[in-house]
Amino acid sequence: MLGGRPVFVLFGSSIVQFSFSNGGWGATLADIYARKADILLRGYIGWNTRRALQVMDKVFPKDSPVQPSLVIVYFGGNDSIAPHSSGLGPHVPIDEYIDNMRKIAEHLKSLSEKTRVIFLSCPPLNEEMLRNSTSSTILSEIVRTNETCRLYSEACVSLCKEMDLKVVDLWNAMQKREDWMTACFTDGLHLSEEGSEIVVEEILKVLKEADWDPCLHWKSMPTEFAEDSPYDLVSSSGESTINPSEWTIHRKIPWD
Repeated sequence: MLGGRPVFVLFGSSIVQFSFSNGGWGATLADIYARKADILLRGYIGWNTRRALQVMDKVFPKDSPVQPSLVIVYFGGNDSIAPHSSGLGPHVPIDEYIDNMRKIAEHLKSLSEKTRVIFLSCPPLNEEMLRNSTSSTILSEIVRTNETCRLYSEACVSLCKEMDLKVVDLWNAMQKREDWMTACFTDGLHLSEEGSEIVVEEILKVLKEADWDPCLHWKSMPTEFAEDSPYDLVSSSGESTINPSEWTIHRKIPWD
């Protein structure tokens, strides 16, 4: 990997694939970790945990010379879709979903002693907004409910407690905001900039509180090539330069 920076991988379905769009949480993490870690996107719209397991060895080969320092995983929204009468479609029964997520975690933890894992649980959804945005003559009816999102979210959180994995409980975190139903989504399901801000805040909280060596919170990680230089910006005195390597004045939110 160029430069030898730590690698963070975002792995999951559309909430991951879209995380660099519209002020998404992936893009925000990439900005926060600029010159500290490389954020790699491995997002696959429409995928469930069955498809994720099919590619684990390809996306995360155990013999790779460079292993990720952190993998953030989101699956569950598509698994929780109601089963189709044909047997086709993304639905995965909740017991199998738990088993699949366990296998994903075990694979990632086996990559290296320093590979850390954070799971994101299913966020809530706005059922009415989603119905209005997904009506189509191309697709069969897609049945998603907030109640099934809750069940799959709780299953993910419980599994993480069992396996001593870090987890962000998105189902509860988002609903702490009073206007979450209208503010957090672009279509009732996928995240708006406001929804992504919650994801970033919760991920940073986990990284700050985790007892990991090395610490992966952005404030604890070195900035690449941050030494002073005579080629830096010249100070007002004209006698020295000012190193801007750690400046964050461009950010709308002063992330902690």
